[in-house]
Formats: sequence, C-alpha cells, structure tokens
Amino acid sequence: QVQLVESGGGLVQAGGSLRLSCAASGRTFSNYAMGWFRQAPGKEREFVATVIWTFGSTYYADSVKGRFTISRDNAKNTVYLQMNSLKPEDTAVYYCAAKQGSPSSRPYEYNDWGQGTQVTVSS
Repeated sequence: QVQLVESGGGLVQAGGSLRLSCAASGRTFSNYAMGWFRQAPGKEREFVATVIWTFGSTYYADSVKGRFTISRDNAKNTVYLQMNSLKPEDTAVYYCAAKQGSPSSRPYEYNDWGQGTQVTVSS
C-alpha cells in the first residue's frame, strides 16, 4: 500500500521560498509518476508539477513555470517541490500524488494521495 506524507508547508511573505517534501513508501516507484497538486478554498484541485520517477523528466503548470522546481531523491524515496518567488495566489493546500505509468496533469488519474500541507503566502 502506497503511503505519501507531505511536509514543509507554512506561512511565508510574498517573494519568499518554501520547500515541500513528500516521503513515499509502500512499494518500488520505478514505474511511477509523482505529482504535486494544490487546492485553494472554493476552488478545484489543480495541477502544479509532475516528475517521472525513473527518468527525472519534469512538467509544470504555466502558473508556476520558472518559479517552482520538482525533483526526486531515489535513495530517500522523496519528492520535493522547491517554491521560489511565492505569490499570494499560491496560497493553497498542497498535495503529493502518485500514479503508475505516464505523467499527467489530471488529478483523477492519480491513485494515491497524501494528506496535504498548507502553504500560506502573505502580501
């Protein structure tokens, strides 16, 4: 059974940085894509970034491209989301997710989810 545990959220001023971590366990993730999604109050869950575990290929939402970086550490079974130049509109609960096969920006294609971590960016 896949378990995903996020950490690293918090309160930061606009322009600041945070690094989120997602510790993954329960299986080998060599055939997986790992994603970060976020959900603000009253809004739908939206795609942020995804990485192919084996090859390290990455994809980003246009809204975060150039500011956020997704990466993974195979030895630690951990996926990271480095967030720079944060804006108030980045405020949301951030979720880590896992799916087998190709990466996707569609939340419904991911089978496993973490509990989420709150990121709040003040203006």
